[in-house]
Amino acid sequence: MAQTTQKAAPPQRTARVQTRVGRVTSDVCDKTIKVQTDRLVEHLKYGKYQRRRTVVHVHDPKNEAKNGDTVEIAACRPISKTKSWRLVRIVRRGDESAAGVGRP
Repeated sequence: MAQTTQKAAPPQRTARVQTRVGRVTSDVCDKTIKVQTDRLVEHLKYGKYQRRRTVVHVHDPKNEAKNGDTVEIAACRPISKTKSWRLVRIVRRGDESAAGVGRP
């Protein structure tokens, strides 16, 4: 009589959630903030580093982030047409003058 052996369950893979740290540039909308993330990119031909920025819409359900704050955000399922990031935590509170509020 042949014995049946149970196969071990394959190890569970947990997806790594993409997170970024950036600065809040706008908190005008309800439950939405705009976050700017800066990065340095090396030019392919000349090797000089260039500053690049990405602005994303972030879901902030409690409206706790304000202009100038440094926040950590994480990618999530699409919440609306433009929002597919959510607020994880506020890293550091900032002043509104640092966010460029009131510039002409």
